[in-house]
Amino acid sequence: MGLWERLVYSQLDPRHLEWLKALPMTTVFRDRVFLCHAMPTDDNTYWLEAVTPDGAVTMASLESIELGAAGIEQSLILCGHTHIPRMIKLGDGRIIVNPGSVGIPGFRHDKPYMHVIEAGTPDAAYAILELRDGSWHVTFRHVPYDHDAMAALARQNGQPELASALATGWIR
Repeated sequence: MGLWERLVYSQLDPRHLEWLKALPMTTVFRDRVFLCHAMPTDDNTYWLEAVTPDGAVTMASLESIELGAAGIEQSLILCGHTHIPRMIKLGDGRIIVNPGSVGIPGFRHDKPYMHVIEAGTPDAAYAILELRDGSWHVTFRHVPYDHDAMAALARQNGQPELASALATGWIR
């Protein structure tokens, strides 16, 4: 676990940990929406982004994204993990949406190679998803909140990188 994860983990009661452990890796909502955290088969691998050995974060290839969506029947697929708001339209018309993050707009990670993810804004990011006439419509929202208070809390907890991300959307 990273520094911020260890702090959060230490604040959870055993009942919270048991609840988290019992959650499925994927789920389907009302037969229409497929949900996962990262990839359907791997909770720790980016789906829509790729990391190069020199630490650059780029869009994943459409071929690799579509390969990850093989076997998923739902027309709307939701994922996360990178905290970067993004919508991908697959060749067959299905869409994959990462709604963004409501509290961690940047982080450093060492898998598969050392890299930095940055949203470029401290605002809370989310998506509104509407099914209209058989098609999904996606609206991304960025909402200001008291991110300075959260940055101050991160500094108090000895987490200067997280404080930077919370204050600015960038790792400094």
